[in-house]
Amino acid sequence: MAPPEESAPSTAHPTRRRALSIGFGVLAVPVIGVAAYESIRAAAGGTNVRANLTLVAPAAAGGGWDAFQREMQQAMRKNSLVGNVQVLNIPGAGGTIAIGSVSQLNRPNTLMVGGTGQIAAQIQFDTASVITDVAPIARVVEEYALVTVPADSPYQDLDSLVTAWQNDPAGVAWTGGGSFDQLVMTDLALNAGISPAETTYIPSDGGGEAIQALLNGTAQATAGGFADMYPQIEAGNLRGLGVVAPERLDGIDMPTLPELGYDVTLTNWRALFAPPVVTDQEIGELEQLIAEAIETPEWKDAVKRYYWKEVPLGSEELVQYVADETERIGALFEEIRG
Repeated sequence: MAPPEESAPSTAHPTRRRALSIGFGVLAVPVIGVAAYESIRAAAGGTNVRANLTLVAPAAAGGGWDAFQREMQQAMRKNSLVGNVQVLNIPGAGGTIAIGSVSQLNRPNTLMVGGTGQIAAQIQFDTASVITDVAPIARVVEEYALVTVPADSPYQDLDSLVTAWQNDPAGVAWTGGGSFDQLVMTDLALNAGISPAETTYIPSDGGGEAIQALLNGTAQATAGGFADMYPQIEAGNLRGLGVVAPERLDGIDMPTLPELGYDVTLTNWRALFAPPVVTDQEIGELEQLIAEAIETPEWKDAVKRYYWKEVPLGSEELVQYVADETERIGALFEEIRG
């Protein structure tokens, strides 16, 4: 049974509420969503975001969303930005279980990280909960994909890989650790005039499994996350053919796909979202808190360690950005389905 409906306080700004959640209603979430919902309510405590804050990672511990929230927690704790800040993991359905839980809260002091992966999941699986059910607060970073092959691969550069792929779309098997990796591969295929529906794609459970698929010969290429793949390139196990980014990364001597003639720039961006009951004042307070956190030495160190790119964007602009990304990702899934 879904948790009871909780109405927004009368202080919520009606214009912003309509803009953020047109058609928003009570969501029927799975049982796991009920438990997550109650966990957040218990964790959040009062409504002062500087006193108590819950950071929701919409996946199990150990992944990219979890790492983001753990680093955010560390930055806030070390610099005493919040009295009590904790991370709560709510895995399931590509991150949409967490959306369903956060969307029903009647307090503002919860921030869920989300982005490309959740939009991909809601489109791919037609989930009841969607990212517009929560209030966008700020985009923070994005992570780039890296087109990679085994170190002993016959493909020395991206053009040679693409040529072989064009000649035999099913014969060049790709792998990836999640929906985002497949979307990048799909975008590259379209740029190269290859039908994504004819391509062999072997899904892996995370970056580590995708790397193993490359090393044992199950797959010939991947468009995996930079933080997963680059250490394997440095270790001599993999060969990087190009970075999926609009411009070269600082300190990384590797061309971007646009440099190589392929207009592929899809990024794995990460933003923070709050319950939809937040008022304009509370959105401002949360934006200020995030702005302070990302200027700390601890956060700057995390950005460097994970090869993230800082791409700050405020709540107003983020509404349109999410809409544009949803349309873009939806079009790529149409190509995957053929």
